[in-house]
Amino acid sequence: MYMQVERRTSSCLHLKRAPGIRSWSLLVGILSIGLAAAYYSADSLGWKLFYVTGCLFVAVQNLEDWEEAVFDKSTGKVMLKTFSLYKKLLTLSRVGHDQVVVLLNDIRDVNVEEEKVRYFGKGYVVMLRFATGFSHPLTQSAVMGHRSDVEAIAMLIATFLELHRLESPVELSQSSDSEADGPEDQS
Repeated sequence: MYMQVERRTSSCLHLKRAPGIRSWSLLVGILSIGLAAAYYSADSLGWKLFYVTGCLFVAVQNLEDWEEAVFDKSTGKVMLKTFSLYKKLLTLSRVGHDQVVVLLNDIRDVNVEEEKVRYFGKGYVVMLRFATGFSHPLTQSAVMGHRSDVEAIAMLIATFLELHRLESPVELSQSSDSEADGPEDQS
């Protein structure tokens, strides 16, 4: 699952993401190596603690972040929040929280991009495209596997922000008139 819908109203779309099963499995696997090394070694207590804390450090480093996105039409802002347990433990402060705030009016498009995931192949991520030409991913890490899950979230966001509205008949006729006038002027 790419992201889960926490709350959806006409004025607010709240999406959340927590570490997946692969991430938790990797944490348990790496921590198990440290515990096994400590249990079966004949080393002193200091070395055994080093084995466990070293493996815990590596395991937490590989744990994915908790992420959430709040699209709020009443404030006109998008808030993208990230919480990293690794940063929190490493700095022992509030540094583990990252937050990006963007105006809703600045978002021009939402689409899915493919990223290479080292050792595993392809991953997919939702990209927010802004009026300034800048792009920002909805989440910091790509999800492997089902592109359809990521596309569904992208479509949900685009629908909520009304980005893929059909042009009104007046706009369509104006654009077709300008296209029709263009070739006649050149000949």
